[in-house]
Amino acid sequence: MKFSRPPEEDVSINLTPLIDIVFLLLIFFMVSTTFSRETELEIALPEATRSSALDSERAIIALEIDTQGHYRLRAGQGVEAGSGLLDTQSLHASLRRLSQGPQMPTLIIHADTQASHGSVVSALDAARRAGLTRITFAAQVKP
Repeated sequence: MKFSRPPEEDVSINLTPLIDIVFLLLIFFMVSTTFSRETELEIALPEATRSSALDSERAIIALEIDTQGHYRLRAGQGVEAGSGLLDTQSLHASLRRLSQGPQMPTLIIHADTQASHGSVVSALDAARRAGLTRITFAAQVKP
């Protein structure tokens, strides 16, 4: 007796539902992703290959930052500064007092190479709140 075999069906994988799911996931991730922009400080760093002299008539305030994050102010060209170590609040008050002169002084920041980034940014913030607009960084020329 001869049995008839059922006709063989072609085995195939339908990719249409898979492509639909991938596109839906792509659209979901594109819509749900948020792009945030970090705040930035625009700083023009000084070049250390040559020395530049400041105007001798301009008032100069030197801010020193040591490795522990302590601040010390030195002033020149007729600007009087207090002596001793300062914290962030007293630095802001001293910078505000020193910037009240007849001409806008230049703040030169002398930060130790091991000083923390946070202490330098705190000093920049205190200078900004005090109204100082001329700020520069001191650098040593490499031999």
